[in-house]
Amino acid sequence: MKRSRVAAPLVGLAAALTLTACGVPPSGVIEAGEPASGMFSPDPKPSAPVVVSLYFLRDGELTAYPREVGEPADLGAVVGVLFGGPTASEAETATTALPRLKRAPDVTAGGDAVSVQLPDGVAPLGQPAMLQLACTVAHMSTSFTAIPAEPDPGGASTAPPDGAQRPPAHTSVHVLGDGWTMTQSADACPGPPRPGPSAR
Repeated sequence: MKRSRVAAPLVGLAAALTLTACGVPPSGVIEAGEPASGMFSPDPKPSAPVVVSLYFLRDGELTAYPREVGEPADLGAVVGVLFGGPTASEAETATTALPRLKRAPDVTAGGDAVSVQLPDGVAPLGQPAMLQLACTVAHMSTSFTAIPAEPDPGGASTAPPDGAQRPPAHTSVHVLGDGWTMTQSADACPGPPRPGPSAR
């Protein structure tokens, strides 16, 4: 019985010496802290709507009508909206020379030109319709968010100066139809309206 009582402490001492020899220092209880509660992910900020200029005809003259669209303003989506014609409120003063399409056109941009492939069966467009297209795509670069300018702490407005608008990104549009092709320059397009404090 004495051998059993002496052997137990010796076995424990031998195990401790073995761990120390292997580079594992003895340690007490390690407190790991509170369990993880998951990563905090703040809610993403909602995208601000974007206002683009759609060109319709007012008394036969090209006129830019601001239209609020989603962000980012996709060129193909904007061309599709243009072919959709004026809204009920816009139709009080606006008309369109563009035909209603059965399906959305295919729009591609390359260099300073935009190509619009129309569905089969669409007749050649007249010049007013071509100008509506050319002016709308030309002034996509001057799209602005529908947020009024806020004054800075010193009282000055944060709105950009009059000359801050970028030049048109696309200067012409190529329209491809069923057996016909037309090209229209945007050189004669009127400028889009500047956003005002009430643009919401």
